[in-house]
Amino acid sequence: MVPKSLRTWFVIHFILDFIFSIPLILAPRAFLGLLGWTSVDPISARLVGAALIGIGGESYLGRNAGLESFRGMLNLKVLWSGSALSGLLLTLLTEGQPVMAWAFVVIFGGFCCLWSYYRVRLGREA
Repeated sequence: MVPKSLRTWFVIHFILDFIFSIPLILAPRAFLGLLGWTSVDPISARLVGAALIGIGGESYLGRNAGLESFRGMLNLKVLWSGSALSGLLLTLLTEGQPVMAWAFVVIFGGFCCLWSYYRVRLGREA
């Protein structure tokens, strides 16, 4: 059985991903400039926005799916948030970036822990 709390987190994830993805796609320089970035590659920013739409959109579309679908979606979310967290930390520790980048570390780290918790929990219930 998929916990109701996990279904709720999928909807929250969808909302947050779309809040960040739309400005990344439509106005990456302006949006990231407001957050302290002085150098913005719009192609990379738009690719991140697209990834957020894909992953967040699947969170919403799959929120009522069965257990096996949630396991697969959680695998993707753990891989995405973990690799994003690793990339952010590597960049911050070697290059330095705006202070706001640390907020993204917290966000991706929190989601990585959340998705890992539920993935382990659903794995045990198999």
